[in-house]
Amino acid sequence: MRAIPGKAEKSAAPGEDRSNLVVVVLAFAGISVAMTQTTVIPLVPMLPGLLHASAADTAWAVTATLLAGAVATPVVGRLGDMHGKRRMLLISLAMLILGSAICGMSSSLPMIVIGRVMQGLSSGVIALGISIMRDELPAERLGSATSLMSASLGVGGALGLPAAAFLAERTDWHVLFWTSAALGALATALVVTFVPESPVRSGGRFDPLGALGLSAGLICLLLVVSKGASWGWGSATTLGLAAAGVVVFGVWGWWELRVAAPLVDLRTITRRQVLLTNIASAVFGFAMFAMSLVLPQVLQLPTGTGYGLGQTMLAVGIVMAPSGLVMMAMSPVSARTSKARGPKVTLMIGAVVVAAGYGLGVVFMSQLWQLIVVSSVIGAGIGLAYGAMPALIMGAVPVSDTAAANSLNTLMRSIGTSVSSAVAGAVLAQMTTDFGSITVPSQAGFQVIMGIGCLAALAALSIAAFLPGKDRPVEAVLVTARAAR
Repeated sequence: MRAIPGKAEKSAAPGEDRSNLVVVVLAFAGISVAMTQTTVIPLVPMLPGLLHASAADTAWAVTATLLAGAVATPVVGRLGDMHGKRRMLLISLAMLILGSAICGMSSSLPMIVIGRVMQGLSSGVIALGISIMRDELPAERLGSATSLMSASLGVGGALGLPAAAFLAERTDWHVLFWTSAALGALATALVVTFVPESPVRSGGRFDPLGALGLSAGLICLLLVVSKGASWGWGSATTLGLAAAGVVVFGVWGWWELRVAAPLVDLRTITRRQVLLTNIASAVFGFAMFAMSLVLPQVLQLPTGTGYGLGQTMLAVGIVMAPSGLVMMAMSPVSARTSKARGPKVTLMIGAVVVAAGYGLGVVFMSQLWQLIVVSSVIGAGIGLAYGAMPALIMGAVPVSDTAAANSLNTLMRSIGTSVSSAVAGAVLAQMTTDFGSITVPSQAGFQVIMGIGCLAALAALSIAAFLPGKDRPVEAVLVTARAAR
């Protein structure tokens, strides 16, 4: 019997539509979670008055989310590989909804911190989404889909700022958190309806001691990075936590190499491709966040300083938003480049573009349009690089470890952003100028941070150059992996 022309194409359409829905739903879930990182930014200057607490205490509303996300991301990734990625994705979204609701109903610092911790526990959504895509999508769709999902971390952060600023200026501040809860509820409903559970599971037993050790080590590290400036870098607390972190990580590594089913397979993550990609991810996280630390301050400083633009927080959001849109637009470009030249080349191109953006930022800082151009160029480079990272990771790890490996890669980006915040804070605290009765960061300080961002991107370029030269497109990796099932 002869095939009817066009029938095959038509029969494939429902499967293609289903794949498109899975991609859209997972990307929306990732963006919804990423937006929680910037939701609280417009409130930071107001939190001491709103919560009747000191600025040092209200800073925990930001730090708590960072710590919770660092702990949850690798643990949730491992549990997803063992017990079902969709199941852990839904649990993570439930944490987002619950945490947002707690913040929406609270006006006291302890409850806000608890709510922000719950929001931080949802941080594994992006890594889980990438892993579901690897298991469910056809090979030809995987590259562009994982690029979009990976970029959703930056997209959500960039788009969340103007939305949060708009709501903060025009509504009660609790509305910010209720909006996050609504987005989380919508994402949950869409995942339940359209995203299937992945059949790929590693099984085995969970490593509670490994999870406890990694959590303790990360908390020590991130507390030193995020609070060291306020505590004093030479204080007993800072030095004690740093020493404790080194000891804990040493013992944890010893344990992970000896336990039968480790939380993190150190033999896998020390493979050249995985290790270098994770290091490059941390450096990129540093470079990405430097932009978010400089541009809002330059925009909001008074024009009387000679370099401030005297804009509102809403204007800050409008300037930053194009970078998120550019990241999203660059996702398919990243996928096509990786397919043609390999993800290593894409990562290196992204590093060059980010370095160029920061180079422009050193001299282009006096007009709104200049800052939009700078943020957009940096966003383009981040979109290219972030799209290549999952392909590099998935090309070097077994299918059964996809979620855990992607979660660790996401964690490395977060560590990079934390270090960026600490470095920028230290630079701006030292490079100041007097403006009336107050002291503000100097223009030279902002330029130094832009220069550091440029150097960080060039460092990522150097690291990426040592990645294996014959890396395969992620589509080829997927076909090989599925054939081996």
